[in-house]
Amino acid sequence: MNLCASSFKFNLPGCRRCLRLSKPLISASLTVSLFSHQNPSSSTAMAASITTDTSKPKQMEPWLIVGLGNPGKKYSATRHNVGFEMVDTIAEAEGIPMSSVSFKASFGKGFIGDVPVILAKPQTFMNASGESVGAIVSYFKIPLKQVVVIFDDMDLPFAKLRLLPKGGHGGHNGMKSIINHFKGNTGFPRLRIGIGRPPGKMDPAAFVLRPFTKQEREELDFTLQDGLEAMRILLLEGFDKSATFVNSAKKIEQMG
Repeated sequence: MNLCASSFKFNLPGCRRCLRLSKPLISASLTVSLFSHQNPSSSTAMAASITTDTSKPKQMEPWLIVGLGNPGKKYSATRHNVGFEMVDTIAEAEGIPMSSVSFKASFGKGFIGDVPVILAKPQTFMNASGESVGAIVSYFKIPLKQVVVIFDDMDLPFAKLRLLPKGGHGGHNGMKSIINHFKGNTGFPRLRIGIGRPPGKMDPAAFVLRPFTKQEREELDFTLQDGLEAMRILLLEGFDKSATFVNSAKKIEQMG
């Protein structure tokens, strides 16, 4: 029998068409087995020469990116809701719909590159954010090292970013709630977005609910794009490269 000469015709599983191959269908290892002067059992030789890996690749665990804020038009586009805005920026850029409500959150599932990601904006109001975040983490069994929380920070200059691998709540009530629902565990990354300090003797509670000026809005939009790139680097290349990007961007802005 001449295995190298004529064409082959065979059916693929799940495919109604048959394929006709005009080229030899023999690998180097298969040729040795078929044309060896030895005479092993043909079925044994074929089984030893042709191996098919039917094992499925391990499914990647999803990342959870949470932006903190308050629901409702009253709080939209205020300083306290920059976490929401950051998630909206990611969702729009990556084509992830946020149309569903699950786990007391505006919720979306998709990918950044080839990495599965869940985006969430808790609708519990800021001080009870942990109710939503804790439920998502528990249901999907997400490792805390793959939970990123994005929130406003008065201790950072306006529109500045800071990415940390872990830490306390820093007096932020939303973070307090999340850490409480994580049973005190603070070992999860967070992206802080600076909103600056209130002017004069203004009550901080009133300050965080103030809208942005036109100039602040323009500056914040650039920061949100930096935050988007930082999240992409974090998921695709790791924390260290993402933190370096955030810090380098900050230094370039200061030099400019």
